Amino acid sequence: MENIRFVIITGLSGAGKSQAMHCFEDLGYFCIDNLPPQLIPKFAELASQSEGKINRIALVSDIRGGEFFSSLQEALALMEDSGFDYEILFLEAADEVLIRRFKETRRRHPLAAMGSIAEGIKEEKKLLAQIRGRADKLIDTSQLSPQQLKEEITTLYAPDSQQENILITLVAFGFKYGIPLDADLVFDVRFLPNPHYVEHLRPLTGNDEAVKNYIWKWSITHKFFQKLFDLISFLIPCYVKEGKPQLVIAIGCTGGRHRSVSIVNELAQVLKGKNYPVIKEFRDANKV
Repeated sequence: MENIRFVIITGLSGAGKSQAMHCFEDLGYFCIDNLPPQLIPKFAELASQSEGKINRIALVSDIRGGEFFSSLQEALALMEDSGFDYEILFLEAADEVLIRRFKETRRRHPLAAMGSIAEGIKEEKKLLAQIRGRADKLIDTSQLSPQQLKEEITTLYAPDSQQENILITLVAFGFKYGIPLDADLVFDVRFLPNPHYVEHLRPLTGNDEAVKNYIWKWSITHKFFQKLFDLISFLIPCYVKEGKPQLVIAIGCTGGRHRSVSIVNELAQVLKGKNYPVIKEFRDANKV
């Protein structure tokens, strides 16, 4: 388990544990919600036998487990006896904030079935006092927006993954087949010289060297690409800061075979050089 980061998320109901789990998912953690404490050591053992396939884990265990939650201390002791390292992240918020959140969502507090929300919060604090005292990290979400919570979790649990925290998909497409529905940014390159009108290039695609050489021999291609890259280089950190996990950039020409494919290939190369994870998709390259 020395190469596995194992985070147990717990805390007060309404403090943002579900939101926190989504943050960990975006950071590439294997996440489980509301796992019974008795199963935590068993899952840790399975992870240790995964040969590195599961090396970052975040699981939520809280009062929703009812009587099962009372065995969390016992489960943690078993983890320690077995040599499994773990961290506890405890989320909390001010009583008035928790009450407001429950009223806004119209959800019932798990310990307030027959009483007020305030009484449920008070009882939950008593039950969680011991585990709170064992927490490695405490986050008060009273004044945090979902994005601010994500930034704090990223800083604490993946400080070196800011660039890696966004997946960029580059799609080459043909306008005559329609714009990709999931595109965040769309760029039209139909103004570039078109290899379609060069007879020996027509049956080829932008993946072929001859087509690439033709497209990139024009100064307008280089001028456009520099401006395109400058814009995208400016935008990506903004999307990362905003918490966007995936960015789809669509590059379109008439048929999606030549110009868009070549531009996508070049853009993918320079973005990978900046350590961004990139996926290429040539949606219409093989259509006639």
